[in-house]
Amino acid sequence: MSDNTKSMGDLFPDLGPEAPVISGVAHDRSEALVTVRGVPNEPGMAAKVFTELATAGINVDMIVQAGASVGTADISFTVPETARKKAEEVLQTEHDELGYRDFDVNTAVGKVAVVGVGMKTHSGLAAKFFTALSEKGINVLMISTSEIRIAALVPLDQLDDAVRALHTAYGLDANQIEAVVYGGTGR
Repeated sequence: MSDNTKSMGDLFPDLGPEAPVISGVAHDRSEALVTVRGVPNEPGMAAKVFTELATAGINVDMIVQAGASVGTADISFTVPETARKKAEEVLQTEHDELGYRDFDVNTAVGKVAVVGVGMKTHSGLAAKFFTALSEKGINVLMISTSEIRIAALVPLDQLDDAVRALHTAYGLDANQIEAVVYGGTGR
């Protein structure tokens, strides 16, 4: 076969799914969970909340909105614990503009995540993630995913157990292979 007749498959063969599927477990002890309750459930309200936070320079990570049948919604999100007071100030200052009922902040939370480029080509990884936490009695407070990451917010006093459970579930225990552990902000 001459060079002029090679197909793209010849030039770029299928190397199969990326490996390793899961390359590490990350965790963060410096999260704060903010829940704004009773926000009017109408178009633009989430935009108003997050615009006010952005204007104040507050980095928001995980977000969940739950609507209620009474015309309101609860919006929960995480911020770095160092931005907690600023977030509280913004919410208090903008109470009338945002029209929410109340809010609370929980600093007794931590984030744990598994990361790996192989996640986008393998099924069952989320099931393994949540099964591993469940088997250790760890309640998931919030979930965030991407093509290369599954993250969960868990009670801070269970964070170390969550990290260990996920290391074992994905075969990343230090005595099995060299595990990658990142304990930074994970943002």
